[in-house]
Amino acid sequence: MLNRIVKICIVWSLLGGLVQGVFGLGISEANAQQASYDNRDIISDVVVEGNQRIESDTVKSYIFVRKGDLYNEKQVDRSLKSLFNTGLFSDVKIGRSGKTLVIKISENPIINRIVFEGNKYKKDDKLYEEIHLRPRIVFSRSKVRADVQRLLEIYRRGGRFAASIEPKVIQLDQNRINLVFEITEGPKSSIGKINFMGNSIYNNDDLRAVLRSKESRWWKFLTSDDTYDPDRMAFDKQLVRDFYRSRGYADFRITSAVTELAPNKETFFINYTVEEGVLYHFGEVKVESQIPDLASGVLSLLVFTRKGQLYNSELIDDTVEYLTSVAGLKGYAFVNVRPRIKRDRENQTVNITYIVNKAPRVYVERVEIHGNVRTHDRVIRREMRLIEGDSYNSNKMKRSEIRVKSLGFFKEVEIDQVEGSSNDKTILEVTVEEQATGELSVGAGFSSRESFLFDFSIRERNLLGRGQDLRFGSRISSRRKELDIGFTEPYFLGRPIVAGVDLFYRDNSFREANFTQISLGMGLRTAFQITEYIVMSSRYNLRRDEIDIPSAFLARRSPFTTTNIGTFTTSSIGYGLSFDTLDNRQKPNRGQRMVINQDVAGLGGNVKYVRTQANYNYFVPIYGRWIFGIKAEGGHILGLGQDIRINDRFFLGNPRMRGFQQAGIGPRDALTRDALGGNVFYKGSAEIFIPLGSGARELGIEASMFVDAGALFTVDLPNQLFNPATGFTHTIVGDTPKPRVSAGIGFTWTSPFGPFRVDFAKAILSDKFDKTEFFQFNIGTRF
Repeated sequence: MLNRIVKICIVWSLLGGLVQGVFGLGISEANAQQASYDNRDIISDVVVEGNQRIESDTVKSYIFVRKGDLYNEKQVDRSLKSLFNTGLFSDVKIGRSGKTLVIKISENPIINRIVFEGNKYKKDDKLYEEIHLRPRIVFSRSKVRADVQRLLEIYRRGGRFAASIEPKVIQLDQNRINLVFEITEGPKSSIGKINFMGNSIYNNDDLRAVLRSKESRWWKFLTSDDTYDPDRMAFDKQLVRDFYRSRGYADFRITSAVTELAPNKETFFINYTVEEGVLYHFGEVKVESQIPDLASGVLSLLVFTRKGQLYNSELIDDTVEYLTSVAGLKGYAFVNVRPRIKRDRENQTVNITYIVNKAPRVYVERVEIHGNVRTHDRVIRREMRLIEGDSYNSNKMKRSEIRVKSLGFFKEVEIDQVEGSSNDKTILEVTVEEQATGELSVGAGFSSRESFLFDFSIRERNLLGRGQDLRFGSRISSRRKELDIGFTEPYFLGRPIVAGVDLFYRDNSFREANFTQISLGMGLRTAFQITEYIVMSSRYNLRRDEIDIPSAFLARRSPFTTTNIGTFTTSSIGYGLSFDTLDNRQKPNRGQRMVINQDVAGLGGNVKYVRTQANYNYFVPIYGRWIFGIKAEGGHILGLGQDIRINDRFFLGNPRMRGFQQAGIGPRDALTRDALGGNVFYKGSAEIFIPLGSGARELGIEASMFVDAGALFTVDLPNQLFNPATGFTHTIVGDTPKPRVSAGIGFTWTSPFGPFRVDFAKAILSDKFDKTEFFQFNIGTRF
C-alpha cells in the first residue's frame, strides 16, 4: 500500500513538472510578444503642422492622446472631432509617421472687416447689432450661416420676405479676410387679401376692421400695417378672440390661420377659419374675499359684470383690475384676484366668482432707482408720492410714475413693485431711460404770419442733472426781434418751491394795428403746491414799453392808435392757481387742466390795470388712439382810473382762432381797417386727434379735426374820432360779443428742420369786417 502511494506521488510530480514547463514556455513567449507589440504602438511624440497663429501647445490641449500613450483609434477620432468643434480650423487631419502622431491643421482666417452692401432700408449699425461675428475674431462658415439667418429674420420681420443675402470672402495677407454680406432687400411683402371662413354673425369686412393688419391699397403709403408680419398676425388672432368674447361669444375659437406667399414673394394671402359658437349672458356673479378689510358685500357692488348682461370678457378683466386697485388703496400690494368662470352651456350663461386671495398689508421697504446716469436720484425721489416706510397705495404709485414722466427728462419711466425681505414689505423699482434734455436750435423758416424768420436758441432743461432749467433764445423775423434769458430752480432752498427769473428784450411790429412796440423788462416768479393737483403761483414783472407808429403808416394812421404813442412803464404783481391732472404735458391723452391768472399793475410806473385770464383743457380717449380735446379760455382787463392802452389789450385770430388772420377778429377802424384789440375775449375749441397709422407716427405726423369759436370786444375809446390831418371821421366796427366760428383740419409734422403745421380752416360765422384766412402754415418756428 505504501509503495502504491509513493508511486502515485512520483507520477503527479512528473506530470506537474511537465505542465509547468509547457505553460511556462507559453507565457514567456506571450509576454515577449506583448512587450514587442507595446513598444511598437507607443506614441513617442505629438507634432503639430500648419499652424500660423495658434500655438502647438494650444492645439495639443484639445486632443485626448499624449506622448507616451498607447495609440488608440477611438481616442484619435475623439481628438479629431474636438479640434473641429473649436471652430478655429477649416481642416484637420491626424496621422502617424512611425511612432510620431502628426496633426495637420488649416487655420480659419481672422476677420479684418465686416461690410454690408446693397442695404438701403436697414442701416449698417442696425444690421451689425444683429450678427455675432466681429472683426479680429476667427472666421467660421457655420457662424456666417447663422448670421445670414439672423439678418434674413430681420428683413422678414420688416416684411421683406424676398430678401436674399450672399456672404463673400475677400482674402488678405497673413491669413486675414474681409467678410462682405451682399444684400438684395427686395420689395416689401404686402398683404393681398384677408379671408374669414366659418363666420356667419359678422361678415368679413367687420372682422377685417378689427385686425391690426390691413389689406394693401395704394393710398396706405403712410402705414406699415399692410406689410405681412408673423408677430402681428398672432396679435390679430387675439384681437379677433377679444372681439367675439366681448360680444357674448364665450366659446369662440380660431381653428386655423393659414398664410400663403405668392410665387413672386411680394404678396401674402391670409385665411382664418373660425367657430363662432352661441351667445352667452352672465349668470350668477359673486365675490369671495379672504381679506377681512375687504368685505365681500362691498366688493360685490364694485364689479362691472351683472347678472343678465351680455357676456363680455373685457368687463371681467376690468373688474379684476379694479378690485386689485381697490385692494392696493388699502395697502395690499400683492393681492391676487382670480375670476373662477363656469359655463352653463344648457342655459347659455357664464357664472363668475371673483376670489380675492388672502394677502398681507404691505409697506414700502425701499425705493430703488435704476437707469439714471446723469440725473441725480433726489430729482426723481422728490417726485415720488411713496417713500420708505409708507403704506403701499396703488394710486400714489401711479401718480408717482406720471410725475416722473412729466419732468420731461426721460424717454421711458416704469415703476415696478417687487417682494421685499418679508411678505409685508415691497420694494419699488423705478427704472428710467434718460433722453437728451439739452436743446440747440439754429434754423430758418417761413410762416404765413411772419414771412421769413431766423431762430437761435439754446436750452438745458436738466442743468447738471439737478432738474434746473436754463435757456437763452433769440428770434428775428420781418415782424419781430426778440431776446430772452430765463432760469428756473424747481426746488428753491431745498423746498418744493419753484423759483425763476427772466430777462427779455422785444421789438415787435403789429402790422394789423400799424404800431411798433419795443419792450425791455424782467420778471420774478415762484410756484408751490397746495395739494397733489393744485399749484399756486405768484410773479412780479417790470417792463418798459415804447409805442410808436412807423413813418410809412403816418399818412393813413388811425386816431384810435395815435393816442397810445409814447413811453410807458408797467410794474405789476400777479398770482395764478392751476389744477392739473393731465397724463402728459407735451402730448396729453387723458386728464384736465384749469388755470386762473390775475395781474395788478400800478405798483409804480404809469400804467394801472387789473387783468384776469382763465383757460381750461380737457382730453379723453374716445376709441383706441383717437383723442378728443376741449379747450376754453377767456380774459378781461379793467383800467384803474385810465383807459387801457392798445399794447395791453387782447388780440384774437391766428393761431388761436384758425380760419382768421392774426388779429383778424374784433374791433377795428372802419376806415384804415387797423385792429384795435379788445378788453374782453372768449374762445373755445373742440378737437379730435386722429391716428394716421404706425408709419405716420414714426415720421412724427399727426392730424386733427377742429371747431373754433370765440369773440373779442369792448374798447375804452369813443365810437368815432375825427382826424384833422386827413379830414376824415373814423368809426369803430366789429365791437360785438357775437361768436365767430370756424372749422377745419390740421396736420403737424415734427420734421428734422423743426415743427411744421398746416391748417385748412373755413370761417363759418364771421363779421363782415373780420379778416379770414383759409390756409395757414408755419415751419421752422415754435407754436
